[in-house]
Amino acid sequence: MSGEALPRARLRRRRPWLQLVWLVPLVAAALAGYLVWQRVQQLGPEITIQFRDGAGLRVGQTPIKYRGVQVGQVTGMALSEDRERVLVRARLEKAGAALAAEGTQFWVVRPQVGWGNVTGLGTVISGPEIHAQVPRGARAGNASAGASAPSSAERTEFSGLERAPSPPGVRVVLKAERPVSLRPGSPVYYRGVEVGAVHEIQLAPNATAADIHVVVFQRYAQLVRTGSAFWNVSGLSVSGGILKGIQVELESIRSLVAGGIEFASPEKSPPARSGTTFFLHDAPRKEWLSWNARIPIGKE
Repeated sequence: MSGEALPRARLRRRRPWLQLVWLVPLVAAALAGYLVWQRVQQLGPEITIQFRDGAGLRVGQTPIKYRGVQVGQVTGMALSEDRERVLVRARLEKAGAALAAEGTQFWVVRPQVGWGNVTGLGTVISGPEIHAQVPRGARAGNASAGASAPSSAERTEFSGLERAPSPPGVRVVLKAERPVSLRPGSPVYYRGVEVGAVHEIQLAPNATAADIHVVVFQRYAQLVRTGSAFWNVSGLSVSGGILKGIQVELESIRSLVAGGIEFASPEKSPPARSGTTFFLHDAPRKEWLSWNARIPIGKE
């Protein structure tokens, strides 16, 4: 066989677009890695909250909110060793990392509809939410500003509240034989203006009366004096006779439905402190209605 008859190799040049195909998965992998890194940078600490009931809470869906802004999410749920509590694990975001500190309060918000009291309607479709609050005086970094600086007393385990905490103000206890028509959320009035609310109703330790825990909002806290008098304005007050006719007194439609309390204060009486106990009367006395104390109130 001559040299001219030998086969010759044929070279083919690789097409440029075939080499670019390998760049697509590399770019996708780099983008995925960047997104994962960015997500990790946004994550904060993991906390555990104990609740008595975890009904409605969902892993990966139930949010944790602070001042209406989502700062975390439920990542797991389990029962405690004694099976008396629900352990809810949650991952906070970096913006809410300062909430993992001593003093932070957590509670579950569910829709509640009652006579004269409707709360949590925003959770009807989305489901229950866990809300957080930092009480006044508690140091939790700059949580209100969304900063992530940790506080001096970091904490990752909390006991959740059974209901939303009461707003700031002066808290007093009213003793009543029968708290007719009163319930948590019933308004508290001063001269017909709503200045507080009933926070909780419990039986007294000896079961001889009912303890009504009332919160008068911070702005109106000075109105509560050691000599103040409280009475029930729930429902209708009907009085009269054949000659006088019938007189019907009603504080408000809300007090008719949800109950209500009104109080008056004398001028020469020192301010009451939180924890002071009063008696809840069924009706006001004439001298109470004639009190015209000039008491300065706070600003909004």
